[in-house]
Amino acid sequence: MTEKMSTQDMSIAEVVPGTAEADRVDMDNRAKRRASCIILHISSLPGPYGIGTMGKSACNFVDFLAEAGQKYWQILPLGPTSYGDSPYQSYSSFAGNPYLIDLDLLEEEGLLERTEFENVNFGSDETSVDYSLLYLYRFRVLKLAYHRRTEDHLKEMAIFREENAYWVEDYAMYMAIKKELLDISWVEWPDDIRQRQPEAMDKYREQLADEIDYYVFIQYLFFKQWKALRKYAHDHHVEIIGDIPIYISLDSADAWANPEILALDSKTCLPIEVGGCPPDGFSDDGQLWGNPIYNWDHLKEQDFEWWMRRIEINLEFFDILRLDHFIGFSSYWAIPYGDKNAKYGKRRLGPGIAFFDVLQERLGEVPIIVEDLGTQSKELLELKAAVGYPGMAVLQFGFFPFENADYVPHNVEENTIVYTGTHDNETIRGWLENLDSDSFEYVREYLNLTEEEGYNWGLVRAAMMTHSRLAVVQMQDYLNLGNEARMNEPSTLGKNWKWRVRKDDITRELAAKIKLVTRIYGRAN
Repeated sequence: MTEKMSTQDMSIAEVVPGTAEADRVDMDNRAKRRASCIILHISSLPGPYGIGTMGKSACNFVDFLAEAGQKYWQILPLGPTSYGDSPYQSYSSFAGNPYLIDLDLLEEEGLLERTEFENVNFGSDETSVDYSLLYLYRFRVLKLAYHRRTEDHLKEMAIFREENAYWVEDYAMYMAIKKELLDISWVEWPDDIRQRQPEAMDKYREQLADEIDYYVFIQYLFFKQWKALRKYAHDHHVEIIGDIPIYISLDSADAWANPEILALDSKTCLPIEVGGCPPDGFSDDGQLWGNPIYNWDHLKEQDFEWWMRRIEINLEFFDILRLDHFIGFSSYWAIPYGDKNAKYGKRRLGPGIAFFDVLQERLGEVPIIVEDLGTQSKELLELKAAVGYPGMAVLQFGFFPFENADYVPHNVEENTIVYTGTHDNETIRGWLENLDSDSFEYVREYLNLTEEEGYNWGLVRAAMMTHSRLAVVQMQDYLNLGNEARMNEPSTLGKNWKWRVRKDDITRELAAKIKLVTRIYGRAN
């Protein structure tokens, strides 16, 4: 990457408040402070309308984080979910998920009457999201809000539309056409609109003008609420870590509007190869994600413009970005389209340091965490060393009896973010219950686990005491829940992304206990 003076080389007198140098000093100081974080996606928050939203329960959780001494709140991607309900498979890399819009806040704005949503069947299980019911009824409620918009809303929406013109017009048009054509993917659309021919674009834009406005309005509402929530978090000294999936969904506005950035067949628009992971600890068959892979040669010719816009916009909404599947920037697993598993893919080189040179030149120092789990190839290690971003260490991957693994607590380095587990892992309790006897005994001895303390707290304590600058724990693990609360089991469908925390489980007593362990190890906010 391009060399420049380190903020460590500057005297305090040389740093002028409000300048880029001051911002970098603040970023450096923030990065050096020991801190802790809780993972809980917005959808997993408690609330009465089927799914967690960005209203009162989200603000209450910020209060809980502040009381528990947490500096950061990590969430999963915020995009509108598609088939499989995964936040990593979205209709847009820029849009927000309409399900997360808070209905009570819309009532306060005069956009909804309480009777229009409080008795709607969004699901009766407070610990699980029923996406099928949300799909059936949430948009109907939001359409009522759309029809009740005022002149003030229209003025604010116009400003939002202008500021987000890069993506919101294509997204709204995509969703409107998709609905008109009974939800089929754009690769199955008539040739004229699939190829975005000008006459077809004009026809649909006129024919579906009201529906397009509706989808823009939904995005205006989403980001209005999101900005208010983020401000509330900042007012309580809590920062938000967002997650950027490396790949985009084929069934997305991104792919329809920018097919040239993907490796697609020019005639069918179907992928030539798709992304995934080779066989590993998660799956003997590997992970077959099915996302089209990038045409990195074309992207490089364009100075990675689409990617730079994506990161730039995400920085407006998050304080730190977690770059998912960072390994894909050094090399990636390309699986022939149509394969049933990921066994027969091939390793190909990614854009490497060229991507991050452009990123630094365009956006400066970007606060990034890289998800670098999996095989540590030569290319990956070289890229990590060049960019200097902190990687990840998952403690569940560190306990192989007497092997001195990289992720065992005493080997976790300072420039690494330590996790007890991620959304793809078992919960601590579920993991311990499924260990073989030798491995469990090793973990118990290493961490001095006791039933009195709680085995989950033993692993939390281990993460907190590492040299890592940031220790991250799932909310499920603080609650000592089993695998019934697991967020995702890779390579499976139908049971993921549903877990929700009960309101009664988020207590001041738990906050005090979390704050105590974070204070003991110098991580309290």
